[in-house]
Amino acid sequence: MRKRSFTFTNSSVDYYFDADFSYLEKLVSKEKAVIITDENLFAKHQRKFKGWNTIVLKPGEAYKVQQTVDVVIDQLIAFGADRSTTLIGVGGGVITDMTGYIAGVYMRGIKCGFVPTSVLAMVDASIGGKNGIDVGLYKNMVGLIRQPQFLLYDISFLKTLPQSEWQNGFAEIIKHACIKDAAMFTLLQNNTLAKFKKDPALLAALIQRNALIKTKVVLKDEFEQADRKLLNFGHTLGHAIENMYELSHGQAISIGMTYATLMSVQIKGFKDAEAVIGLLAKYGLPTFADFDKKKAFKTLQMDKKKNANGINYILLQKIGKGVIQSLLFTELETILQQY
Repeated sequence: MRKRSFTFTNSSVDYYFDADFSYLEKLVSKEKAVIITDENLFAKHQRKFKGWNTIVLKPGEAYKVQQTVDVVIDQLIAFGADRSTTLIGVGGGVITDMTGYIAGVYMRGIKCGFVPTSVLAMVDASIGGKNGIDVGLYKNMVGLIRQPQFLLYDISFLKTLPQSEWQNGFAEIIKHACIKDAAMFTLLQNNTLAKFKKDPALLAALIQRNALIKTKVVLKDEFEQADRKLLNFGHTLGHAIENMYELSHGQAISIGMTYATLMSVQIKGFKDAEAVIGLLAKYGLPTFADFDKKKAFKTLQMDKKKNANGINYILLQKIGKGVIQSLLFTELETILQQY
């Protein structure tokens, strides 16, 4: 096990890489903790949860809503949870997003920690303190930025991950390579998803590399005033179509990255569109898609990152270098209609 600690604005976060779930007992006592997980994980790993106060939720983005939060809060009250309680989100991005949000509002804030169990959660969703819920079609419309106490990485959870969830997580890994790490882009080109799945050491190194990429970006810009915006590559259009078509997060942002790559060619003179789109396809992710552009644009105009007349769109200058491009909504609508 390797421990790394990082200090953010209001707290520090301990990362436990190559750890085992059993180590959780050394971080928080069972009497003072409540685990939040979903039915799929609970069914597959019941022995791990033995002896822990556990709240089990329905799985999926459709349940990342205020109604679920209200149900969890009722159960916390029934457990007698107080300000000395630590909430522990054991699951993918939906679970960590909700757990962090609930911890931030229950009794005006209690401690929380995460055990991410999907590739997506390990490299992205559990990192950086963004917590929230969806409102209708609008992703993460309600939420807060508040760091967990710890992240515990047990990659044995990935053994039960379906293929679609591996692909889901690799969308975020490819995103990190595109905006921040050209060498990792080459590493991904030279390997395959099957190879990473078969080689635990290679996989663990890749997950840690990505976790540290995101962490370093967030450390410099915790509240998304500057470079943290780069992490939204593919997400602006991706979030607009994700709930419209009930896509997985990885599928949606892969499509979003495809169109952002085409925009990068048009606006920034980006020269490697074929390589980016080819890499997404290589890892089983969708690229070009037939979607309702008018409806997507209307949803996109409600994106929480917008300003009065436009939005910051993330484009590529070159592989490994993302840039923030300010676009008026009128410009963006015209561009989207071209594809």
